[in-house]
Amino acid sequence: MKKIGIIGGGNWGTALAVVLAKQGHAVKLWAYEKEVVESINRIHENCLFLESYEIPENVVATDSIETAVQGAEIVIGVMPSHHARRLYTQIIPLLRDGTVFVSATKGIEEDSLERMSQVFAAVAQGRAGVRFAALSGPTFAREIARGDPAAVVIASQHAEAAEMVQKEFSSRQLRLYRNSDLVGVELGGSVKNVIAIAAGVCDGLGLGSNSIAALITRGLAEMTRLVVASGGKRETMAGLAGLGDLVLTCTGSLSRNRTVGTELGQGKKLAEIMSGTRMVAEGVRTTQATLSLARKMQVEMPIVEQMHALLYEDRTPMQAIHQLMDRSLKPE
Repeated sequence: MKKIGIIGGGNWGTALAVVLAKQGHAVKLWAYEKEVVESINRIHENCLFLESYEIPENVVATDSIETAVQGAEIVIGVMPSHHARRLYTQIIPLLRDGTVFVSATKGIEEDSLERMSQVFAAVAQGRAGVRFAALSGPTFAREIARGDPAAVVIASQHAEAAEMVQKEFSSRQLRLYRNSDLVGVELGGSVKNVIAIAAGVCDGLGLGSNSIAALITRGLAEMTRLVVASGGKRETMAGLAGLGDLVLTCTGSLSRNRTVGTELGQGKKLAEIMSGTRMVAEGVRTTQATLSLARKMQVEMPIVEQMHALLYEDRTPMQAIHQLMDRSLKPE
């Protein structure tokens, strides 16, 4: 049994708390929203983000970051990417040497274009006693909380940290695979959200399976180019953190990013869509960061370019599709 602190009381953080608590770990869950803390501790349910799923009694919710991470052997960050640097600044000084910090955030920081491991390293300033790992792969929070079997990837430059997380998190419900490619795992988990918005646009327009299949395939090619240019491994994109997560997020009805795209395809404006939900669709912000990173790395990403134009430049969905289909012909 391990003491585990989870920072982030949304649906994914809560689902992780459920599955880890069922394995016997002592879990403290930090949530920003006081109603989340109260409902978990009072009725063992996250009434705001994961209603109707029972949370084990060995999950204790708190609104104190210090309480959540005190004495923890593993700390999991499940915050939106645009809050990561601020929260890392609060968390890192509280961590004891030997702690493994697991990032379950899928995003790229907009201003710095840094992955979460890079943001963490910048805040930690070379502190050697805390080891970083990234958790990614095809997972919907509600299915994890329900107990459906799933497989994910844990990536770290510290082999012993990845092995420890793999051992402590794995069960008959959740299977972890180790990977040393932080770049590929983090970028794959981030950029697939942009492609998922595009998949939702196709759905909102009423387009069929041909269009979705083409989008997923060419989206994977774009992700792979960016990963390789950034120092990651091509083969990572053929695994759970690449193709696996991409297929799930582009086709699953529980995908927040796909849902945003569907509503865009139906003619709604982004501001209207975002004002109507509490959930964070990371792909909206990640689109800007991904395009900036692609230009920095001199990587061609036409789907990402068109999604940026659709989200931020008032291009219509059909105009974006025509731009993609009218591009010059080339070998695959």
